[in-house]
Amino acid sequence: MIYLLFALGFVLLLYGADLLVQNASALARRFHLPDIVIGLTIVSFGTSAPELIISLTATIEGVTDLAIGNILGSNIFNVFVIIGITAAITPIRVLPSTTWKEVPFSLLAAVLLAVCSLDYLIEGRGQNDLGRIDGLVFLSFFIIFLIYSFQLSRSTSGTGRVELPESKGKPLYLILLFLLAGVAMLYLGGRWIVGGADSVGRLLGLSENVIGLVIVAVATSLPELITSIIAARRGSPDMAIGNAIGSNIFNIFLILGVSALFRPLPFGEAQMADAGMTLFSHLVLFAVILLGRKAHTISRIEGVLMLLIYVAYMSWAVVVR
Repeated sequence: MIYLLFALGFVLLLYGADLLVQNASALARRFHLPDIVIGLTIVSFGTSAPELIISLTATIEGVTDLAIGNILGSNIFNVFVIIGITAAITPIRVLPSTTWKEVPFSLLAAVLLAVCSLDYLIEGRGQNDLGRIDGLVFLSFFIIFLIYSFQLSRSTSGTGRVELPESKGKPLYLILLFLLAGVAMLYLGGRWIVGGADSVGRLLGLSENVIGLVIVAVATSLPELITSIIAARRGSPDMAIGNAIGSNIFNIFLILGVSALFRPLPFGEAQMADAGMTLFSHLVLFAVILLGRKAHTISRIEGVLMLLIYVAYMSWAVVVR
């Protein structure tokens, strides 16, 4: 029964996030909030809600290996798989603002994660972890990112507009009802996935870290992957890199930041290796953009190579851990 709930948890999580975004956007429109505010808050939260709910639930229940594995696995997947597959379909032309602003900001998140988790080397403590102070630092950088995104959107007229659902014809009580239903689905889905992941791990002999790194991270990143593939096939492959990079910034600064406020997140050898691979993935992305076969373009061959790096690392993680 618990394995059925594990599978249903993903359905509830993804559908609940979509329901939350649609009806929160409809509610915001009733109060005449501008699209940019809705896009930067409600829509951004909705796309990160699966990772946020799972990591928070796992942290509160003390399954911190699953919480950390989910976030770092999602970030590695975003760079090597989402951008890799999109580039394999059609080369990605990277905008200058993305090259010099968004990618470095995401790289900064990976660097700060590595630095804040190295307590043994920096502070001489016996255990590496992300504490409450680290969480506050991450949330501070997240606020800076939101301010930057808001200013960028105001200076960019008519481009990158977020498509939001209309609220016409939907009564207020239905909007509130569906909004509460979305929150309930997120809550139940998160609890079922965390409980099921622990049972699946025991059955297969896998650690909580591997379950979060591979199974949960991939499942919660599927919506972004599907969106990026569709965008590539429709001639907008540059959306993939913005989608992946934005998600990575949210994952580290918002989700790990909030999770660390609830409970210190211990970083063992496995977590440090994953944090190192997260940093490495951003360095590879930056190098490919600047030093690849064609400047500011990710080619098909480079996309395939990124996919191979992901497969190699995950295979190593499953075997060794």
